[in-house]
Amino acid sequence: MTFYISKIFWLFAQPLSLAFLLLAVGLVAGWLRWSRVRTLASAAAAIVLFLTLFTSTGAVLLQVLEDRIPRADLAGDSPACIITLGGGFESEIIAARGGFEMTQAGDRFVETLRLAREFPEARILISGGDGSFSGAYEGDAVVGARFFAAFGVAATRLIREEGSRDTFENAGNTGALLAANGLRDCLLVTSAFHMPRSVGLFRKLGLAVRPWPTDYRTSGRASLGLDFTQPSANSQLMTTALREWTGLLFYYLAGRTHSFLPQ
Repeated sequence: MTFYISKIFWLFAQPLSLAFLLLAVGLVAGWLRWSRVRTLASAAAAIVLFLTLFTSTGAVLLQVLEDRIPRADLAGDSPACIITLGGGFESEIIAARGGFEMTQAGDRFVETLRLAREFPEARILISGGDGSFSGAYEGDAVVGARFFAAFGVAATRLIREEGSRDTFENAGNTGALLAANGLRDCLLVTSAFHMPRSVGLFRKLGLAVRPWPTDYRTSGRASLGLDFTQPSANSQLMTTALREWTGLLFYYLAGRTHSFLPQ
């Protein structure tokens, strides 16, 4: 139930949806002659749109998360296993057209492939089921196994966790598989902005992991200011940032992590 509630909540809470709802409230308020409500709702919608489209706010918020946890220092140590969190494949498109169509988070699987070649003895645990409302598509664990096989990674090295639909389920289900296979202190590969929440969840469950962030979305040099050059990109950065910060807050309040912003 929590999974569906979070999906529905974010459907309306993301910046552009929120701006639309505020504009709708303003229109209804105008029709009802509630002038103060109309003015406040319209002004709030304009502020949300301006910050989302024409400032670097989203990039700065995302950059804070990306800079939070650096890559582990392997110092010549070969990891026994690599955990890759799903979210890197376009499941609906793959179901219709085949192949390996990737999302922006596809770097998670590209980087894991590179690590798999660098550390040929490491097991690879792919965590990710179908996170859609319908549940009608293959999850990233299934598609990812085909992806790695296509590039010569032996099936005997792979462990598939196919049941998780979100990060909380990723961590819980992965912990059980690690125990069953006698694996520990694995590298954790996920998007850099997603690493604080992921590490927080694994630590809460008593699972030690070594972070290996990838899929950076910012340069690391972003500063707060106006940006009229790329409104669509700014919108995407803001949406991703607010979703992740919202997830961090919810997980902390729900007792799923020890701290609001793990490090």
